[in-house]
Amino acid sequence: MLTKNTIKYIKSLTAKKFREIHGRFIAEGPKIISDIAGSALTIEKLFATQQWLDENLRMTENIEEVTCVTPKELAAISQLTTPNNVVAVVKIPKTTFSQDIAAHSLVITLDDIRDPGNLGTIIRIADWFGYQHILCSETSVDAYNPKCVQATMGSIARVHIYYENLHHILSQGAATTNIFGTFLSGAPVFNEPLQNKGFLIIGNEANGITPEIEKLVKKRLFIPSGSETGSHAESLNASVATAIICAEFFRRSYKPTK
Repeated sequence: MLTKNTIKYIKSLTAKKFREIHGRFIAEGPKIISDIAGSALTIEKLFATQQWLDENLRMTENIEEVTCVTPKELAAISQLTTPNNVVAVVKIPKTTFSQDIAAHSLVITLDDIRDPGNLGTIIRIADWFGYQHILCSETSVDAYNPKCVQATMGSIARVHIYYENLHHILSQGAATTNIFGTFLSGAPVFNEPLQNKGFLIIGNEANGITPEIEKLVKKRLFIPSGSETGSHAESLNASVATAIICAEFFRRSYKPTK
């Protein structure tokens, strides 16, 4: 049975302030919980219906606190319009970015991304292409926002996410590291030589890359339009643009398995 204090605590984690105080976030649904349970992340508390527990008993063996709840109780703590049959409280991992990461792999770098759905989708895209590191500006939306976690569809369990002062980080690596930026003008990404390491900067949904970060970009990339008349959409959604750019970086280094 859920107590009022437990319900209040879980609901409080929808707010960034309380996620930071407690160092915890909420995850919901069988797919996301399964991915988190099989990762380095730690599920501290799990609330599930009896049916889910009966079907996933092995998954709960290393979880500190498991509570069987009724569908009505689950609805009281769920953030979804149609609640799933399992909700978890997960520890937020502590991460510190190192310049060595960008020296050996491509770091998707997000400059003031504000939409949780976009960030969640970008995390999922990074996971698909095997890019394990996402560096976010301090003004970007919290990756552990429930809407963002849901949009990752479990990929948040496999991608390392960092929040840092982008100008400081990029300035440190400017002399020796690739710094790519996405713009509405520049070199067509499909024609440029691309190395699968360094920083790939994606800008804010409405305003693009901020001026202070733009100054640090070494290679301006853009996605050319297929329109022959010059009449086309003004811009691409940030997550869509990320998918196209990441696919092109990945293609250059792709080696099919025999």
